[in-house]
Amino acid sequence: MNRDRVRELLEGVRQGGVGVDDAMVALSDLPYAELGYATVDHHRAMRQGVPEVVFGEGKSAAQVLGIARELARTGQNVLITRLDENKATAVIEALPGLVYSPMARVATLEQSPIEPLGSRPVALVSAGTGDSPVVEECALTLRMLGVAVERVCDVGVAGLHRVLAKRDVVARAGVVVVVAGMEGALPSVIGGLVAGPVIAVPTSVGYGASLGGLAALAGMLSSCASGVVVCNVDNGFGAAFAAARILRSRDKY
Repeated sequence: MNRDRVRELLEGVRQGGVGVDDAMVALSDLPYAELGYATVDHHRAMRQGVPEVVFGEGKSAAQVLGIARELARTGQNVLITRLDENKATAVIEALPGLVYSPMARVATLEQSPIEPLGSRPVALVSAGTGDSPVVEECALTLRMLGVAVERVCDVGVAGLHRVLAKRDVVARAGVVVVVAGMEGALPSVIGGLVAGPVIAVPTSVGYGASLGGLAALAGMLSSCASGVVVCNVDNGFGAAFAAARILRSRDKY
């Protein structure tokens, strides 16, 4: 249930084409549904423009399926993150419309049109090929949010000429998301090249002293490029939502 659907329903009641009882039944999905193990927030799309997202890690396949089915039942699009292949197989068997990306560990079900968000794409910049799982999680999330993506892959600071050759791509982007592991230096470089928002995502890629992404996280938080904002380690999903919030606020205000 989103704003357009509620407006259509209320307009139908006002014009007499929809009965009050029928409208009450349609609105009974608001604001949430109790499943016992989960409380599915059907009001999320009304408040934020996109439906609730299912975090698959830590849930059983049956729980993921139950939440996804409840979202799908009301015609909403479904996005499931951090879904491993074993759970994905079980969920897709019961909900065949789902499309799964093993690299991103993301499953999607598109039932409603996704409205384009923003007039310019997000530049999704990655330091190395090893960062691809986080990049793919971010890219698929952005797609489900209606955000166009331009990828700039494998342009880490070990060869700065590579990112400089793509300077026009990052300069014209509405927002730049930079994904990097190791020492996490790439967001500082990008932050010094562009005027728009830069969202940094540290990854857990790296040798022992990288400490599972903590070195990259600390480096990004300590960036000398003013105004670079940082997400949690491996959180491509969070970076995508942050970019969408920026784009949505521009459209609104």
